[in-house]
Amino acid sequence: MAGKKASRPCHHCKSRSASAPTDTSKIHYEKFWLYRHCSSVQQRDRQAQKAGQLFSGLLAMNVVFLGSAFISSMIFNHVAITLADVWILMTILKVLCLCWIIYYLLGTSRQPHAVLYRDSHAGAIWIRGSVLLFASCSILLNVFHIGYSTILSHCKSRVEILFPSIGILFICTQAYFLWHHSKDCIQVQHNFTRCGLMLTIATNLLLWLLAVTNDTLHIEIESQLREVERRFGGKAKTLFHIPICNETTLCTCPDTAICKVFQKGYILLYPFNTEYCLVCCSVLYVMWKNVGRRISHHHVPHTKPKFKLQGVVFGPLLGAAAVIIGICVFMMYQIQVTGLVPNRQVFVMYYSYYIVLLPLMSVGAVIGTIIHALEKKELDTLKNPTRSLDVILLMGAALGQIGMSYFSIVALVASDPRDLLNSLILSYSVLLIFQNITQNVFIIDGLHRQRFTPPGKEENIREEQNHEGYDQRRMSVLELGQEIRKASRSYIHSYSHLSWKRRVLREISFFLVLCNIILWVMPTFGAHPAFENGLERSFYGYSTWFVIVNFGLPLGVFYRMHSVGGLLEVYVTA
Repeated sequence: MAGKKASRPCHHCKSRSASAPTDTSKIHYEKFWLYRHCSSVQQRDRQAQKAGQLFSGLLAMNVVFLGSAFISSMIFNHVAITLADVWILMTILKVLCLCWIIYYLLGTSRQPHAVLYRDSHAGAIWIRGSVLLFASCSILLNVFHIGYSTILSHCKSRVEILFPSIGILFICTQAYFLWHHSKDCIQVQHNFTRCGLMLTIATNLLLWLLAVTNDTLHIEIESQLREVERRFGGKAKTLFHIPICNETTLCTCPDTAICKVFQKGYILLYPFNTEYCLVCCSVLYVMWKNVGRRISHHHVPHTKPKFKLQGVVFGPLLGAAAVIIGICVFMMYQIQVTGLVPNRQVFVMYYSYYIVLLPLMSVGAVIGTIIHALEKKELDTLKNPTRSLDVILLMGAALGQIGMSYFSIVALVASDPRDLLNSLILSYSVLLIFQNITQNVFIIDGLHRQRFTPPGKEENIREEQNHEGYDQRRMSVLELGQEIRKASRSYIHSYSHLSWKRRVLREISFFLVLCNIILWVMPTFGAHPAFENGLERSFYGYSTWFVIVNFGLPLGVFYRMHSVGGLLEVYVTA
């Protein structure tokens, strides 16, 4: 908890309310009863910090194990432990997290000298924007869940209405908390804050695990329904008309438009809920690492680089072409695969698109890594919890796609690799592994490079200031043409002043950003050929393959989204 106040002033800290250095003469050093006999205040502070992290981590570990035991019991013995029991446990955890977040907002963060430092690297705008985007989708998901459960209230328990209602309150409160306080380096109530953050992380992890298992059930039901329909010619719709929840056939969605909207909207928005939980966990972990952290002036950047499109031409063009073609492939895939018998050619088209795109991305990442090696730019070796977490998340999330690819390779080589579709999937799996590895190396190397200020930046700023006068008077057609020519010359001037290494890095980074966006969109909105082609499923068995895929797919989607943020950082630093 909070320790005694130090009398030593620090002139290199960043205030929460002002950019000027703040008097930090009342920093609360940490104390812990195990280390109360330490001779030095600084040593006692370091040991207390480690002990606080250890005990809060143990708290999170026990909560995760308890929740995992409940969820596993629900899956393997759904008679003794039902989904309602799991929801009750999750509701209790959400209420506890809500109490702590409200206490932090109204109590801890408002104490004197509570937030003397703010981590400039934490809570990037794209991270907080992702939190708001996925939070909005998750709120809408819960609204659909409430509407669906209300229509079927005659055969559903009240827990199925209470759980999403509390979920909406939890999502709104947590999103507000992360948007405004993700950069905080709290200096008071250290252990209580660590435990609250770890409890919230554990709750989000369990919500992700529950969402993954439920998503498996939904996709499994749809696939089984399609197979039965193929065999019985559509009669299965009356036999296996199963709603989103795992209820009996008596609890079915009535033949009304509003119920179909709730049902389809729930299934469509479900992947966003898994992404929301993972993003929140990453932000909360950085906040947990920043508890009690005191940032020196060397860690505070003098200038904050801004995202600008100047100096890139080929990257946006090639990336836009990849996005447009990917959207067309995705739409054709969705139209064909929703039929009772998916056309084999649609899988050939889908995997062919990946086989063309993945080598281009790999080559770009390799070239970017070589350019990084040729540079005489020093590495940024300062302690940065955000960057360390980015590296861990990139490496960990990539294991999802890499693991699935290796399982596919074994199944296809052992079956019939000479078949056209099998050979395409085999090539896709090998290329996906190579693309993940090369892209990770490029991003991690770029994140550890010091920021670069492009030459000619001051000249561009002065030129823009000279042109501001034209915006304040009415322009004729001739003046408008002159402005366009001047803007073009300014763009070409900035492009030509970038060194060829900087230029190539920016082109590659922007191309990879757009490619990862389309590779994120396609599986997020329902393109799951691993479920539909049936090749690996027939080799490993239905249940085993669904376990493999449903842990790999959410990690793959998260990897693409997180790669976009890392590539934007590489683009800005270039």
